[in-house]
Amino acid sequence: MMKLSALLERLEYTILQGPSDPMVAGIENDSRKIKEGDLFFCIRGAVVDGHRYAAEVASRGAAVIVVEESVEVPETVTVVLVKNSRYAMALIAAAWYGYPGEKLKVIGITGTKGKTTTTYMVRSILEGAGYHVGLIGTIECITGKRVIHSENTTPESVTIQEYFAEMLEAGCDTCVMEVSSQALMLDRTAGIPFEIGIFTNIEPDHIGPAEHASFEDYLDCKRRLFRQCRLGIFNADDPHLEEMLKGHTCSVETFGRGENADLRAVDPHLTSGPGYLGVAYHVAGKMELDVEIDIPGMFSVYNSLAAIAVCRHFRISEQAILQALGQAKVKGRVEMVKVSDAFTLMIDYAHNAMALESLLTTLREYHPHRLVCLFGCGGNRSKLRRYEMGEVSGKLADLTIITSDNPRYEEPDAIIDDIITGISKTDGKYVRIPDRKDAIRYAIRNGEPGDIVVLAGKGHEDYQEICGKKYPMDERVLIREILEEA
Repeated sequence: MMKLSALLERLEYTILQGPSDPMVAGIENDSRKIKEGDLFFCIRGAVVDGHRYAAEVASRGAAVIVVEESVEVPETVTVVLVKNSRYAMALIAAAWYGYPGEKLKVIGITGTKGKTTTTYMVRSILEGAGYHVGLIGTIECITGKRVIHSENTTPESVTIQEYFAEMLEAGCDTCVMEVSSQALMLDRTAGIPFEIGIFTNIEPDHIGPAEHASFEDYLDCKRRLFRQCRLGIFNADDPHLEEMLKGHTCSVETFGRGENADLRAVDPHLTSGPGYLGVAYHVAGKMELDVEIDIPGMFSVYNSLAAIAVCRHFRISEQAILQALGQAKVKGRVEMVKVSDAFTLMIDYAHNAMALESLLTTLREYHPHRLVCLFGCGGNRSKLRRYEMGEVSGKLADLTIITSDNPRYEEPDAIIDDIITGISKTDGKYVRIPDRKDAIRYAIRNGEPGDIVVLAGKGHEDYQEICGKKYPMDERVLIREILEEA
């Protein structure tokens, strides 16, 4: 229980009616979960306006309702008027949990690409050096007490503060988290005193209904992180760097390959071996060391360099950094799975044409004997994605294995037909094998020396969604079962 005044101490507000300082038993923005004595946030969503549920939550025992406009409820209910309910929710949630974000060193990572991998690299380095690090991201949230599968890149503010509190209870001293543009736009991270903010890169994305109205709006939301952190670390090579720096209030450092960067990657080059692809480079500037990591692609140079730039501020030894980078793995992001010394197999989350083109173009740079791409497309989604992914794979892969992904309420064969429509615009060779395990078995048993085989689309997902139900299906498990058959 907490007094309302304690929850509102960092907000501007007006009490419209009811007791001025009641005790609050809990905080909630889901009207279905309201209990006696709770505080309810009326949030305007893309589909539903929480103000419509004010009378309902009052009838269920809500003691306090936070609003952006007046509502009709019994006079015994305290109604608090604020300018922005989402912003108020973030600050009230922080107060409810005792401002846990102020007791952690919180590192926020934003950008179009690279957030997830950089987050895991930072965590790996810090954990290896003895820090206790919580994580909030696209794949999962790790609090030290539990691991939670993620629904959003950045959860709602109440959930973030709950996770921060769990991290403290579990003995964490640091949290590294992905910060999406949506989270910044919707004030999910409002009030969090970020120790360090990282900008990876930006390009047009998430623009459209219920997302961002324009690229400028997208940029502006990303920039908010750098008015909320002590130190900002920026990709100096991104063409939108100057725009990202507008209005920043933090100290600034940069990383990149150019001479103007504070931390530079010199002579980056691709490396490979039996069942292995990676990159190597020399770090110059504020640090001097040689780095090699077994995550393929030049984008891995930027991700690892960003992680090094962050961890430099934690006074971590070069040896600890190198050792941790060698162990850093991200489930479903160019994740290599050893099946043979003759060829390389990896799992990746690329599930749209842009991501698949980037991935296959990157792998082409390793000059494989054959580039084999196995993928499907989700049901009840745009057919355009299927045509585009088929065309991309037909152009860039030597062989495409077309299979099932999450068919949902569609027939897998109908989805495959649409993919073939796209691939037929190219001269690319393909086979269709609807059952995903059969398709993976075919890819492994027909692998040739020097091949790179990509299982695309599922990534970290460990299920297959069919007719509204999620069935267990982890590609790593399928691979293990197939190898045990031999």
